[in-house]
Amino acid sequence: MRLFVALDIEDIIRERIARFLDGVRNFAPEARWVKPESLHVTLKFIGEQPEAAVETIRSTLRTVGGDAPEIHFQGYGFFPTAKSARVFWIGMEAGPQLAALATAIDQKMPALGIAKEDRAFSPHLTLARAGGGSGSPRWRTGDRPNRVFQVLQDKLTALPTPEFGSMTAREFCLYQSQLSPKGSKYTKLATFNLRLGTE
Repeated sequence: MRLFVALDIEDIIRERIARFLDGVRNFAPEARWVKPESLHVTLKFIGEQPEAAVETIRSTLRTVGGDAPEIHFQGYGFFPTAKSARVFWIGMEAGPQLAALATAIDQKMPALGIAKEDRAFSPHLTLARAGGGSGSPRWRTGDRPNRVFQVLQDKLTALPTPEFGSMTAREFCLYQSQLSPKGSKYTKLATFNLRLGTE
């Protein structure tokens, strides 16, 4: 089972992003666009695990304490660079709670035989990928200048910075990802509550 840990996003923000996608999708027709219902904020990509490991992972995630982060979604960018763009993403601003949550989850993983991250947490919402490319922010073998997102980049520079709103993430989730020719399908396997500021 291909697993990851993520935050869901609120419907009102998802709807605003969906409208934005409707307006820009045609400027990069060769890209693989994410379905709005699949948007999420990845906290930890776990990867392929046997089904028997899911309960242990779920139990471990229950021990992660964290404060509910306030997240503001705005702006956009391209990984690894604008000229060699492989990923088009929406940015977010959040207090220290979001990175602290990602770190707390990551620190629990080695005991399960899952590698820790070797780079700083970089929160974003992936909107599109060039071809079958990786979603990694880092430079990868095969990355090279391309024009998949060129028209989109030209159009976006003429527009004001997009704003999608703010939310408080009250929980995080364990998901299963199933790959198919039509794109990834995400299934929520478990939900874990976060502490609100008033608690």
